[in-house]
Amino acid sequence: MTATQDTMDTTDQATTLRRVYQLASPKTSKSVWLTNYEPKLVWGNQDHLWPLSPTALRASASPRLERLALSKRNFQTGRKICRPEFTYSCGRSSLVWEVSPLAMTAESTERVKVLALPKMPPPEYQDDRPENAFSDGIWSVTEGAKRCPSRERTEFLARPKTPHQYYTGNRQVETTVPGPAQRTVATPRVEDLARPKSRPAGPFLEPGHPEQSIWKVNGKARTASATQRLLELAKPKGLADGFVANREVMWPVSRSARRTQHTERLAQLSVPIVRATMDHVQFDPDAFLVKETAKKGRCSQRVEELAQPLVR
Repeated sequence: MTATQDTMDTTDQATTLRRVYQLASPKTSKSVWLTNYEPKLVWGNQDHLWPLSPTALRASASPRLERLALSKRNFQTGRKICRPEFTYSCGRSSLVWEVSPLAMTAESTERVKVLALPKMPPPEYQDDRPENAFSDGIWSVTEGAKRCPSRERTEFLARPKTPHQYYTGNRQVETTVPGPAQRTVATPRVEDLARPKSRPAGPFLEPGHPEQSIWKVNGKARTASATQRLLELAKPKGLADGFVANREVMWPVSRSARRTQHTERLAQLSVPIVRATMDHVQFDPDAFLVKETAKKGRCSQRVEELAQPLVR
């Protein structure tokens, strides 16, 4: 009886694991069932979309197809038509086009000479002052201007701007220590302050036993008894009435739940809903099919009259 019970438990556990794996798998799209009428095609390869029949592979092309299959003629081939890339370049010191000797010895017409003249500025046009107008040697100063004495206002304006009265310049990088400071003897208080503070090697306390406290506690503090107020403050904060702790992430499934059979309603609800995509909602594959009754029907005399073409 014990071996049979263990076998049943193992079977139930395996069934439960398979069901868990099935529920953990991602949901697949069911739209392919409605939209995929042909085998799956992979774009970007050299395979044909439709299989070619042996008759089509052995067929010979007509003269029209052979003429249409010819590549387009390149009209840029040839020395007289084809031009190098630098033909249309700009800023070249040499000629872009080679000038023939007849063009170099030809005389231009009067119209060409008129068109070759540069555009003249209007009479009221004044040239802009050059950029180097204020540099030395550009303007010639007259002798009278050189001997002319300056005014008091001009000398006042020619003075450079003075700094503020409380302005202090930058200090030099190297400070010069005076001689009396070099010969001065430090006082005992200065020597005491200049002595470095003695600290242990490292930011840690001296190691000791794990049972010992970090700071030294005197005997009176170790034998003292806490007051009633301290005991009350030392109590941890309790939980509220009706508090329920968080549920565990994993919990064991009972044996009765594992042996339970689902109802017909659960099986009906577990069937996935198959919906058509929006691209194929309005797609009717039977839109261009003619019914058998329509094929056997006869049109009325009015329809035959309207079906007659107009004679123009």
